[in-house]
Amino acid sequence: MQSFTVARSEAECQRPALSVAGDRIFVVNPSRDQPIASPDQSACWRAAGPSDAAGGCGSVATGQCRSTAAARCGVPASPRNRAWLGRTAHHGYPTLELMTLVETGTRSLIGAVFGPTDEGGRLLHLLRPDMLVLWDKGFDGNALLTAVTATGAQVLRRLRNNRRTPVLTRRADGSYLSVIGTVKVRVIDAEITVSCDDGIVFPGSYRLVTTLTDARRHPATALTGLYHERWEHESASYALRYTILHGHVMRSDDPAGLDQEMWALLSLYQALRAVIVEAAESVPGTDPDRCCFTVALQTARDQVVPASGIVLDEAGGPRLIGRRLLAGLLPCRRRRVSSRKVKSQMSRYSERRDDGRPDRSRTVTQLAVTVVGPGPEQPPLPAVSRDDRDAVPSQRRRHRILALLQDDPTRLWRVAEIAARFGDIRWTPCIGNSPDGPTADSSTRSAPVSTQPRPGHQPPCKQR
Repeated sequence: MQSFTVARSEAECQRPALSVAGDRIFVVNPSRDQPIASPDQSACWRAAGPSDAAGGCGSVATGQCRSTAAARCGVPASPRNRAWLGRTAHHGYPTLELMTLVETGTRSLIGAVFGPTDEGGRLLHLLRPDMLVLWDKGFDGNALLTAVTATGAQVLRRLRNNRRTPVLTRRADGSYLSVIGTVKVRVIDAEITVSCDDGIVFPGSYRLVTTLTDARRHPATALTGLYHERWEHESASYALRYTILHGHVMRSDDPAGLDQEMWALLSLYQALRAVIVEAAESVPGTDPDRCCFTVALQTARDQVVPASGIVLDEAGGPRLIGRRLLAGLLPCRRRRVSSRKVKSQMSRYSERRDDGRPDRSRTVTQLAVTVVGPGPEQPPLPAVSRDDRDAVPSQRRRHRILALLQDDPTRLWRVAEIAARFGDIRWTPCIGNSPDGPTADSSTRSAPVSTQPRPGHQPPCKQR
């Protein structure tokens, strides 16, 4: 998809300065004249603050575009780390959840928290009314949406397909006004058709929700293109986990060491991003995306021992890292697409779905976005919400079903029986069956289930 950039005022485009004080590195925002530290005041390293470069991405109007996402970093399987982080379902090593708030366009960090679970709520104090926050459907929760909108920041996020939002007011661009929890939102259902240079054409879809309810100022197609900027955050996570760490696990065997190691990693990343923005601003019209992060990292690593070319001379201009970045600028970003790459054998995406995407990267020649409006007749909304993600584990539907199966492990439950037990459908008892469903005696409980019809077999009970 195309990149989305918006010009901002001169005051918003001031470059931050890198300040080193003792054993701490800060990125200072000149407009506030103070470092934006992480919420963890006990950390020995802190790195945060927007870069606010002219090539950064703003909102549809004049605001600033931010993205939030969670990432996992593997840590050694020591007893203290396991006691702190617990077990994980998808990885062999314990994983440290890292939640970051990143500025799109420059990919600079604004804030970060980490620990056993994602704690995005601790980053809410960094949001401002002139920000537009992007996040993926993994954060599809009413409580987080309410908390973010309470800060005054605008939201553009992806919505799960199983969400049933009421249609309150239809807009001319195909979107419609709705409500999620207590927040008034606008829902956009977009169909995307991608055409590649080798003739491959495949469809895609976005279901977005935003607090920008004015369809004239913020058209649905423009917001759909803007949401793609969230992938800037994925590039930032890749730089942290693979460019710097090379995909390896962290080294510390205790939580205190992991705390120091993670903040040092974030400080290094933010310092390199500040140098990249400085180099891009030295040549007007240069997008920071064209500066290679790997070149900046390798040049900085080579300067650790000789420590040459790191002091700004009287003539000014970029230093050694900046000069090498400008000498090896990447070409302008091209629109390309490929299937999801699986790097972990234990990933839940180990089996590639046949969705029409090419196996290798292909250049996108045409991108058509069509906003699909809601149908004339909408299904009735459920009277009670089944979203139990915020409930205690013992009250969640999944745990209740597992407890039901464990109470009688030899019983052959039907799906309709379980649905009737939890009140989803009305069960019509058949002859010889109890109101709770058919029963099985001791002789049939241990018998294997056969898929062949038996003579005189009673048909399944009907549901209504």
